[in-house]
Amino acid sequence: MAQERIFVTGMGVISALGEDIPTFWSNITAGKSSIGSVTAFDTEGFTSKVAGEIHDFDVTQYMDPKEAKRNDRYTHFALAAAKRAVEDSGVDFENTDTDRVGVLVGSGIGGMDTIEKQAKNLFDKGPRRVSAFMIPSLISNIASGIISIEYGLKGPNFGVVSACATGSHAIGEAARIMRTGDADIMLAGGSEATITALAFAGFCSLKAMSTEYNDTPELASRPFDLNRDGFVMGEGAGVLVLETESSAKKRGAKVYAEVAGYSATNDAYHITAPTPDGYGLSLAIRNCLRQAEVTADQVGYINAHGTSTKYNDSTETGCIKSVFGDAAYKVPVSSTKSMTGHLLGAAGAVEAICCIQAINEGVLPPTINYTTPDPECDLDYVPNTAREAKIDYALSNNLGFGGHNTSILFKRA
Repeated sequence: MAQERIFVTGMGVISALGEDIPTFWSNITAGKSSIGSVTAFDTEGFTSKVAGEIHDFDVTQYMDPKEAKRNDRYTHFALAAAKRAVEDSGVDFENTDTDRVGVLVGSGIGGMDTIEKQAKNLFDKGPRRVSAFMIPSLISNIASGIISIEYGLKGPNFGVVSACATGSHAIGEAARIMRTGDADIMLAGGSEATITALAFAGFCSLKAMSTEYNDTPELASRPFDLNRDGFVMGEGAGVLVLETESSAKKRGAKVYAEVAGYSATNDAYHITAPTPDGYGLSLAIRNCLRQAEVTADQVGYINAHGTSTKYNDSTETGCIKSVFGDAAYKVPVSSTKSMTGHLLGAAGAVEAICCIQAINEGVLPPTINYTTPDPECDLDYVPNTAREAKIDYALSNNLGFGGHNTSILFKRA
């Protein structure tokens, strides 16, 4: 079977830096930090007290108020981003064969807020006070289900769960489904809403989150900087409308980019730490470039996983050098997590949007808070200020607990 080219024809984002692409991108290229002191719960006793919270999000713009109460915040974000992406794409599902349209919108953790609230109901008030909507609200596949119900989409539909690699995996696997001929259009991405006391307590116990910048939150996320001390949690969602070339041409859709390559691997090493030699991610990058038939020196930009943790940033730097050789010092690399925080399961989708915007707008996002170089991180991280550059290919890397690695390559359309 001849495989179709897969195009991105719509994009939607919900983040602390904006609920639409122009606002989000303007803030990203301006190097604006979304990180502030946590307001969602009382942080007394928590070692980390900062996050990239979304304030004043009005779910009733996207969902019936009654239905909103039955769904978790992560699903609210997912549906909102999907609606933004569908509107941006201009696709009319009333005049589309919806048997050929699917949804892969995942979440690394799912309905954490629901779990927390319903557990409190159980312990404080007894089992009869646990909501009948608890289970469908918290499960990680429900976002895809809700989106399909909203539009009547009957094609391939399930949840992708691979921790912080979820968003990238969802896009890559959606493209794979389309290349096999099982769908013409897919909505793909990730959503996360884990700025809750329980999630924070868990990550604090892991000693994974920043603790040294509680009094200066905007400085806390500092990927590749020598003084980084942990990741900063963010929240939000990103969704892409993916379309086969024939479908996009048939309806005269605008095309943002092509999904040129994708690979998923595993470290088979440790549940939270990457392999010291970064073999799994290096393999993913190599496979991705091979699939796209692209050489390392053709890649114009890398949006790094870049979590602002000690081991991730140095390991990822080593992976890039391993794959790219001398070209590693020529390709710009940045981490937009320095501004958004780490959106966990939504990270890959939101960062895919950054890659696509970089291609189309000719601007590379910066890595902010980069002030003290780390000898182990010695690449061009586009420090602190966005940079104009015409590029044809942008690579996005994402890693997840469990040893998951993924690389996805976007190409100028």
